[in-house]
Amino acid sequence: MDYKITKELLSDYCLPRENTSHKGDYGHALLICGCDSMPGAASLTTGAPLKSGCGLVTLHSSAYACQISAVANPSAILSIDDSPCFSQVEFNLSKYNAVGVGPGLGKDSQSKVALEELMESCYEADVPMVLDADALNIIAENRWIDEIPKGFVLTPHDGELARLISWSNEEDKVRQTQKLADETQSVVISKGYHTKVFIPDEQFPYENTTGNPGMAKGGSGDVLTGLITGLLARGYKLDIAAKMGVWIHGYAGDCCSQKFGMEAYSSKDLIDHLWMGFKALGSNGAASSSGFQSPRMQCGCGNYVPLG
Repeated sequence: MDYKITKELLSDYCLPRENTSHKGDYGHALLICGCDSMPGAASLTTGAPLKSGCGLVTLHSSAYACQISAVANPSAILSIDDSPCFSQVEFNLSKYNAVGVGPGLGKDSQSKVALEELMESCYEADVPMVLDADALNIIAENRWIDEIPKGFVLTPHDGELARLISWSNEEDKVRQTQKLADETQSVVISKGYHTKVFIPDEQFPYENTTGNPGMAKGGSGDVLTGLITGLLARGYKLDIAAKMGVWIHGYAGDCCSQKFGMEAYSSKDLIDHLWMGFKALGSNGAASSSGFQSPRMQCGCGNYVPLG
């Protein structure tokens, strides 16, 4: 048995935006991703939180990866590593509300040392972290599963998950993934067909109801990592950020498939359509005291209505 992640489940969780607020009120996301040989991962992972509602987004990566990302994401703040890959944790983590690490990180020995220090520092600073891609691979290769601090989010696809745990069939995979969530006291998102979100100490996982095979392209997971990091920074709790992230991500993919066909869109297109997922959930961002009404609210229905 699985619980379903639906629009009805998530709509009531959308956070408002107060009329008198400023960017500092909506959280600061730090993305540590990309390297000289994989600069695109930095750009994709950074682009998603800029569409998540959080107030500030910082990318920490190599100088070359930051340069590439700055062209696509001029709103992001840049923190440049001295090496061509992730090698240092010399920033004040207390000023961030969430950290996402892993896409395009590489597995250099410097990155291994820096990642271990980063996990410890985030735990001590009580900053939630999203672990993906090479961050998970480094953890698996060094058998650090027991060192994963509680209160993190893991986002493995099947290949990465198989390096962390083993299973004999699909039913056993669900059991073993739930066990991983329980033992680490972290949320585990098993990406794939009907992506599942495993919450620590829950009896059953939550199964996503959006998404399609057209999303099976390089960079799609990077976008999800950035989106969930942004939602955490925005102030959503771990389980809500995970559920909302996979639903909006999949909804954006469904919109892209309808617009372009499954073959002809890229992970960058997912970022450009994330807004449609928020809109479908009824997240117009207006505070209850505001006189503003979106077109969706004016028509009084729950369906997406074009803005023009």
